[in-house]
Amino acid sequence: MSVDLSVEIGSLRLRNPVMPASGTFAEGLEKVMDFSRLGALVGKTITRELRTGNPLPRVVEQPGGMINSIGIPSKGLDSFLKKTLPLYVKHDTPFVVSISAPTAEGFVSLARDVSVEGVAAIEANISCPNIEEDGKAFAMTAESTARVTSMLRKATSLPLWAKLTPNTGDIAAVARAAEAAGADALVVANTILAMAVDLKTFRPSLGNIMGGLSGPAVKPIVLRQVYQCARAAKIPVIGCGGISTAEDAAEFMLAGAAAVQVGTATFVQPDAMLRVIDGLEQFCLHRDIARVRDLTGALIVEESDEPDVAWMEPAQ
Repeated sequence: MSVDLSVEIGSLRLRNPVMPASGTFAEGLEKVMDFSRLGALVGKTITRELRTGNPLPRVVEQPGGMINSIGIPSKGLDSFLKKTLPLYVKHDTPFVVSISAPTAEGFVSLARDVSVEGVAAIEANISCPNIEEDGKAFAMTAESTARVTSMLRKATSLPLWAKLTPNTGDIAAVARAAEAAGADALVVANTILAMAVDLKTFRPSLGNIMGGLSGPAVKPIVLRQVYQCARAAKIPVIGCGGISTAEDAAEFMLAGAAAVQVGTATFVQPDAMLRVIDGLEQFCLHRDIARVRDLTGALIVEESDEPDVAWMEPAQ
């Protein structure tokens, strides 16, 4: 039996459900893997302006992961269009451009300018700070999510993926807001706000004090959020958070993800994504599953009347 690994994210058909998480992938990985084997290529988040990033140190290891405070360093839009884009569009794998801006209007203008030939979809990193809301991430509230997503939807005809933040009290409401405003898919989620202290110096371990926790430690939390978002919205959910193995990817798909992104694992094992792809195929073969997309939402859940879990159910 052969396994059909293809999946659909809205109008975009991918050869398999595995792709990199933004910020963990670069053209240099071409030396260790065949990009044509991936489901999609997701570039590092770009901004319109030149950005140097946050002060050093920017990364600190933690048990089960790492905290980073990179600060989205960017060479700017012109460099992206002239130098970076050509490096990705030569491959026959869909290229997804990740964008960030401090204002809704900034997102709109950037989305327009990256809607060019060779770009298959736009991932709007609305988990970044919104200076119009006192620095709170756009995706922390349903209201700001709806506003920026609606404006983005009018700015581009390309498939629009909204990358959500896990640092919100009601991610299901945010998911519904993004869907209603025109998002074609949800990326769930970015890193979890965290910090660490250096006991040798009594100082924060990161130059920016706080950063984003990623890696296996966040997997149970993000898995729960993928489950909630998949139940709350009808558009595809792309799971992102602590995925290191095919088994991790299968869990996310059973919880409702149509595809997955691999991030921190690539730093540890550069060919981690290929291992996940091969492992998913074997996972399906061993269970006589002909299509990997049949895993999506196949979690068996016994209905419960217990009041202490009622909060997990999205409002109808």
